[in-house]
Amino acid sequence: MGKIVVSENITLDGVVQDPAGAEGFGRGGWVGRVGERGREEAAKVLLDEALGAEAQLFGRRTYEFLAARWPSRSGELAHRLNEMPKFVVSSTLKDPDWNNSTVLAGDVMQAVSKLKQELDGEIVVAGSIRLVRTLMDHDLVDELRLMIYPVVLGAGERLFGETSDQRPVRLLETRTVDDLAYLTYEVVRQAA
Repeated sequence: MGKIVVSENITLDGVVQDPAGAEGFGRGGWVGRVGERGREEAAKVLLDEALGAEAQLFGRRTYEFLAARWPSRSGELAHRLNEMPKFVVSSTLKDPDWNNSTVLAGDVMQAVSKLKQELDGEIVVAGSIRLVRTLMDHDLVDELRLMIYPVVLGAGERLFGETSDQRPVRLLETRTVDDLAYLTYEVVRQAA
């Protein structure tokens, strides 16, 4: 059975909006380029996560952002991202052009549940905030990996909006990665 792993870059005050600065958010661009400015360890974490994943799952906007950038890149991370299976949740995207991509349309929760049943290993969800919130609300997320950037924006879309219920999590690991905090949480499920 597959395991849904949410992997997010996040500010100290919980903002996930526009980390690359490409969405026009006035406070966007807070990540900088991974691998530069002394963040080589963060680049290694990203590579290790990609190498350890069975597949990636995206919302349409994140998918289109990444699909416009990674196919033209080279290197070990680019090769892995370009070759690995990618699934994109969308009601509008019909013909994805990024190699090895499949559109999941229709009942999203049913499609993702089926994907978890069919795949063994980690299914990593990066970015895709609306999708992450929906997956959390439907108890499909198994693990959260949060790379916390040392910046407070004071405004912007946060990872966790209002939820339909409490979501208990258990801390599995804390690490310092370059000048970042890297936290891994397991979603706690109530015994049935």
